[in-house]
Amino acid sequence: MVKPAKNGPLFLYGNLEVCSGTGRTVNRAEEVHLCRCGHSKNKPYCDGTHAKIGFSSED
Repeated sequence: MVKPAKNGPLFLYGNLEVCSGTGRTVNRAEEVHLCRCGHSKNKPYCDGTHAKIGFSSED
């Protein structure tokens, strides 16, 4: 399941595998929060930077 947080990250729930651009698995988890603002220092994961920069989204 994917749920966008208002003015924040994407919340993903389920049996997840996060892969690099080359297809290598970098993380297996049941829940991750992915950056949508593009400014996280821990990409692809959210580090809360969206709140500091005033990121806003339609959803």
